[in-house]
Amino acid sequence: MCDTVVAVGSATKDKSVIFGKNSNRVPNEAHNIEYIKGKKHKPNSKVKCTYISVPQVEQTYDVLLLKPFWMFGCEMGANEHGVTIGNEAVWSKEPIRDTGLLGMDMMRLALERTKTAKDALTTITDLLEKYGQGGQCSYGIVGRDYHNSFIIADSKEAWVLETADKYWIAEKVKGIRTISNSLTIGSEYDLIHPDLIKDAIAKGYTKSKEEFHFANDFIPNFRFYHALKESSPRSQYFTKGFDRQQCTTALLLKNKGKITPEDVMSVLRNHNIPEERKDTFSLDKAKASSPCHHATGMIVPDQSAGSLVSHIKKNIQVHWVTGSTAPCISTFKPIFFPKPGLKRKLKLSDAVFDADAFWWMNEKFQRLVSLDYQKRLFIFKQERDDLEKEFSEQVQTILKKVTGKPTEADLKKMDKITSDAFSISIKKVKEWTRKIEQLPIENKTGYLYRFFWNKQNKEVNLELSDA
Repeated sequence: MCDTVVAVGSATKDKSVIFGKNSNRVPNEAHNIEYIKGKKHKPNSKVKCTYISVPQVEQTYDVLLLKPFWMFGCEMGANEHGVTIGNEAVWSKEPIRDTGLLGMDMMRLALERTKTAKDALTTITDLLEKYGQGGQCSYGIVGRDYHNSFIIADSKEAWVLETADKYWIAEKVKGIRTISNSLTIGSEYDLIHPDLIKDAIAKGYTKSKEEFHFANDFIPNFRFYHALKESSPRSQYFTKGFDRQQCTTALLLKNKGKITPEDVMSVLRNHNIPEERKDTFSLDKAKASSPCHHATGMIVPDQSAGSLVSHIKKNIQVHWVTGSTAPCISTFKPIFFPKPGLKRKLKLSDAVFDADAFWWMNEKFQRLVSLDYQKRLFIFKQERDDLEKEFSEQVQTILKKVTGKPTEADLKKMDKITSDAFSISIKKVKEWTRKIEQLPIENKTGYLYRFFWNKQNKEVNLELSDA
C-alpha cells in the first residue's frame, strides 16, 4: 500500500512543485532505479507492456523509473520535461479485469510520451478507455489486483486522477494534496468521464447528479483485502488508506507556504505515532497506518520498497531517490533532469539476493537494522543525516547558480554530485553493514515477526547473522 503527496507553488517555499511517494510492495519484490533514454521508433511498431502490447509512438522521452523488477511499468517516475507521476491501489464497485494495462504501465507510457501533466492525464485516460486496466499487480501473490489513482505533476501544476475500471474523474490540485489506498474525490472535480454519472445512476450507485459523490458512490460497502478485502468509505481496516492520507495531509499542512523537499522526505519517513513513543518504536509494532511502511506479517504484508521526492522547477528538476526500502533508514540521493540524468549504471536486482545489486545490497542492511531498530539506527543515523545535508547544500548551490539553461560545466557538476552521492552511499551502507553485523541484539523483536522475516530471507537465499 502506498502514499503519494504533492505541494504546488502556492504551498512551497520557493514556489516550485514538490512531489513525493513511498512505493509499498511485498518483501523480496526488488524495486529498481532505471534511467531510460528516449528514442525514435519505427512506424507501426508495438511496445510490450506487462501483459499486453499497444502501438508505440514515433518518439519517446528520457525517463527515470522507480519500478518493481518484473513489470514493464513503474510505481513512480519522471521524464525530461518535468512530468512526474505516482499511483495508488484503489478498489471500487466496478469489477477488476483479468488482463489489460496495469496502472503502472499507463504511468510509464504517459511519461515516455508527454510534455505536461495535463497531457499525461489525457494519455492515461485514453489508454484506460482503449485497453482497460487489469492483471495481477504484485510479485508472487495471486489475487492482488486493483484499480488505480494517480498524482500527476509538472513544474506548473498537479492533478489527482482516480479510476474505477474504465471510469475516471480528476481534480486540479490547489495548495497541497495527498492520496493513499482509497478513492478521495467527491462532488467537486474538474474533469470527468462523460458517462460516469449517468452510468452510476443506472447502476444504483447514486440517485441523481445532484447527489453524486464519487468516493462515497464507488467505494464498496464491504470488500475484503486480498482473500479478505475490506474497503468501506472512510474505514479500511486492513489497508488504512484514509488513516495514512489524514496523516500525510496533516504533516504537510504544518508547513504550508514554506514546504521544502526535506519536509516531504520527513513526511515519507513518518510512522504516524505519538512523539513520546518515537524513541521506543520497534518495527515489529509497525501499523498499516504508517506512511513509512514496514512489513510485519499477514496483517501488514507490505514495506516501503522505494521512495521518491521530486523538486520540480522549470529549468531543473531534482529527483531525490532512496533505491531501497524503509525511508526512515535510507539515504535520499539526488538525480538531475532533464540532463544529465543518471549516467552511473546500477546493477539491477531481481527475485534472488545478490550482494552486488543496488537494491539487495541496501535491503540486507535494512533487514539487519530491523532486528534491533532503535539501537542500530542510532549507530548511523547522524552520519546519514549529515550526508543528506551535504548533498542538499551541493544541490542548493547549483539551483541558486543556474537560473536558465544549464551550461556544459553545470551539467558536469550535476553529474558529479549524483555520482558522488551514490558512490558515498554505497560505501557507507557497506561500512554500516559490517559494523552492525558485529553487534549483539539487545532488544529482540517478537517471535511472529522474526518467523515472518526468516521465511522471507530463506526464499531469496539471504543469510543474516542473529536473524
